[in-house]
Formats: sequence, C-alpha cells, structure tokens
Amino acid sequence: MIKFNAQLVTLDAAADDGTPTRTITGLAVPWNVVANLSNDVGPVKFLEGSISVDGPMPKLLEYHDNTRVIGRVTERVSSSEGLLFVAKVSTTRAGDDAMALLADGSISAVSIGAVPLKFKRVDGVMEVSEARMIELSLVSFPAYAEAEIESVYASSEEPEEIEEEETPPQPPSEEDETMSEPITVEAAVATQPIYATAKQEFKMPSAGEWMAAQFAGGSIAAEFNARLRAAAPSVTTSDLDGIMPTPIVAPIYSGIQGLRPVVDAIGARAMPAGGKIFIIPKITTHTSIGGPQTQNTTITAGQFIVDDVQVTKGIYGGYVQLSEASIDWSDPEVLGALLEDLGRKYALFTDDVAADALLTGTTQATGNVAPTDPADWVAKIYACANTILSSGNYLPDHLFVSGDVFAQLGTLSDTSDRPLFPQVGPMNAFGTMNAASRESIVFGLRLVVDTNFAAKTTIVGAAATGAFRCYEQQKGAIVADIGSGASTLSRDVAFRGYFAPIMIDANQFVKIPQA
Repeated sequence: MIKFNAQLVTLDAAADDGTPTRTITGLAVPWNVVANLSNDVGPVKFLEGSISVDGPMPKLLEYHDNTRVIGRVTERVSSSEGLLFVAKVSTTRAGDDAMALLADGSISAVSIGAVPLKFKRVDGVMEVSEARMIELSLVSFPAYAEAEIESVYASSEEPEEIEEEETPPQPPSEEDETMSEPITVEAAVATQPIYATAKQEFKMPSAGEWMAAQFAGGSIAAEFNARLRAAAPSVTTSDLDGIMPTPIVAPIYSGIQGLRPVVDAIGARAMPAGGKIFIIPKITTHTSIGGPQTQNTTITAGQFIVDDVQVTKGIYGGYVQLSEASIDWSDPEVLGALLEDLGRKYALFTDDVAADALLTGTTQATGNVAPTDPADWVAKIYACANTILSSGNYLPDHLFVSGDVFAQLGTLSDTSDRPLFPQVGPMNAFGTMNAASRESIVFGLRLVVDTNFAAKTTIVGAAATGAFRCYEQQKGAIVADIGSGASTLSRDVAFRGYFAPIMIDANQFVKIPQA
C-alpha cells in the first residue's frame, strides 16, 4: 500500500436543513509528481487518472489507523491537477475532536492509502498507471509545498504478478533500473503496509533517544529504527558505532546434547545423604533344595549368605569464574545458557563414568562376531542370552553399543538385500531402527547407543534385574564468592553432584567382541 499526504483545501460545517453537515474537500494526490522514497520501494509517481473513482467509497480515518474511523469519502473526482475528494465527518465524539483540530489548523493535511494494480519502472521510477484507493486519513504533517511531497507511506512488499483474476499472484522479476524498455506488471493487493518517509535532511538522534526507544521495545523500537534508516539512507553503520551496539540473536547455539543413554537405560537411584560410602546387601550363597527323599531321612542342607557391596561416592562438577560486571551486564539468556552448558557437561561426564564402569564390569564374553554377517550376529546374540539365562534364569532386555556398532547394525541386510531392521512396515523382521531415532529394537532388545563407549563395544545385558546400578545425588548449580572473589568483584558459578556406578552381578551381562 502506498500512502501520500496532500493539501487540504476547504472545510465546510454548514447546516442546510438544520442537521449539521461536516465535510472536507481537497486534493488527495497530485498527478505526475515523483515521491522519492527512502526505502526499498524507490521513487513513485502516480500518472494522471491512475486512481479509480469507481467502486465503494473509502472510509475517512485518522493517521491511517483503521480503528479510528471518523467518517467516509462521499465523492472523488479526477482532475488535471490530481484526485479531488469530498469527505463527510461523522457526528461522533471522535468526529467532533477531529473537526476541532481541523478548525484551528492543528491538522492541515490528508493522506490516502492506495494499492497499485498496474505499474512500470522507467529509469528507476515506479510509474503507477492504475491503483485502487483504500482509505483517506487526516494527518498533522505539512501539505504539499509547490508539488513537493513531504511524506510518503509505502508497503513493504513489491507488487506481485497476476496473469488472470483467479490465478494466485506470483512475484514479478526485478529488472535493472537502467533497462531500455519498461515492463508493465500486474500487482496483487498489499497485505502489510509499513510507514516510510521521503528523503529529508538527516538529524542524528542522541544516544539517550536511541536507547530509550530500544528499551521500550516492540513497535516503538521498530518504528524508531525504521525512521532512522529512512531519514539517513546515506549514513553507514560505521557512523553510528556510538549508539548501535552489536545485537545478540537468540537462542544461543550449543552444539552438544546433555544425554546420558547408559544412565537413562539403567536408571539413576537416590543415594543416602550421609557418609562417604554406603553398602548394598548382595546374596552370594543361595539356599539348596533336594529330593525326592525317603521317609525319616534328612532333607538337603543349604546355606544363605548375604555379603556387603561397598559403594564409594564420587564428586563430579565444574565451575566458571565470572566478574560481577559480566553478570550484571549480560543478557539473562547468556547466563542461563552458561548454567545449561554446565549441566550438559555434567551429564555427559557422569554418563562416561557409567559407560566405563559397565564395560569394565562386564567380564563374560562370546567369540568375535563377523560385523557384516547377519547370521553370525543372530548366533552371538542368542549365545549371550543363553549365558545370562543359565546364570540366574533371566533373559536379556538391553543391547548396549558404541556408535560404530550402531552403524553396522543399521546396514545389515538379508540375502535378498532387505534391511534386517526396517523402519517402515516390518514383516517378520528382527526389529526396527532408523538413523534418526534412539528408540530402536534390535533382536528383540532395546538398543542403547552411547558415544562414550569405546569403538566396537557391544554388551548384551539384563539391565532390569538391577545387576548394574547408578546412584546419584545431583546438587545442581551454585553461585558464590569463593576465594578471592570478593576482592576481585567476581563470583564462581559451579555445577556439581555425587555419582557412583556399581556392577553388582557381572553374570547378567555379556560382551560380543570384534576382531
């Protein structure tokens, strides 16, 4: 939408039949006058008769605000000078206020809102040959002075090409301003008008004015910055270093995920608050049952022995020293990102500790597997299941693998080159998996992929038995003046916790090594 300020000609508040009538007449827009816009629209000129006088009469607004309707246009006439208008001011409180401002000269101009329907560019000037008037507004900006446009409003989008009335609009191709032959373009109705001013003498705002607008934010800051760009198109950013800080665009990119695949699969159990160590009771010798026995003979004798498994708490954490000024002056999101990063690194490190403990604590192993042979994988998986079954009558439920083994499993296929673990519509498959998901089932086991494992790691385990456990007391973040912090006006931001993984029964886990 393009909006022009024009000269207000007359004001009539006479009463012919006893009923007050308030009308204004004047020049809405002059013909063949170039408005040199300072935004991307560029210079604009309305040709004679370009604005249609047919169709519904536009409403009369204040300052192009469609919530401030004060009347309606009742007549439009296209003259040799420009588009003339007659508008009636409604007998409302807003209309009364507008009439008072008109009468004392506080408002002395009008501005139209028009949508260009057909135009062409000649030597960089957008010549509009057909347009539709949307509204007429009372404004307080000065009127035309010797046909020089003082202020201009324009849409933020270039008009788009329409081949037929029913065809959705397509964006027209931009031609170089030096093209020898102008190209006519049909245009759709602009949807989101913005305000811009014509070139004028640039007045540099003070730092306080700029900061006040930025702190206000929202539409106030956006309009201030738009006017600054419009008023000073020739001023580069190097001229504004004193008042234009470097923006920080949110959200902050991290690059890591604080995932704990092993810990999440096993589950983190609460540890007792007191003491450096704590004890887990473990049955090391089970009772015995025998038979059949004959009458009056002694039945089978057995033992029941419970041993103590000691768990030592480990302290894990990290800190960053920040100056008090950096805390006070930083965007809150930056400080939030710091705490979040500490939490992620804590999660990654403690999961690495758990992965190492699981790998070290798994002492049983099968023979080496041929990584590209599906039949050998099946054989080794069931060999592990049988080993676990024979020890405690449990069956495995998890398959822990490193990243390279995850890739090997995903590329396995049968003799007909069908994926062994298809992600779509599996029929009689050994499971499902895909490269974008950790929620995979392989050989009936839940797949746990962890990059903290060493390469070629594969462990089959009955994790639900609690044979391998992780205990944790996560302390979280803390901010304190530590050491020389008070003298240096700095604070330490730390994240910490107590963590302890323990293998209680290695019989429930079996490795599948590779050569």
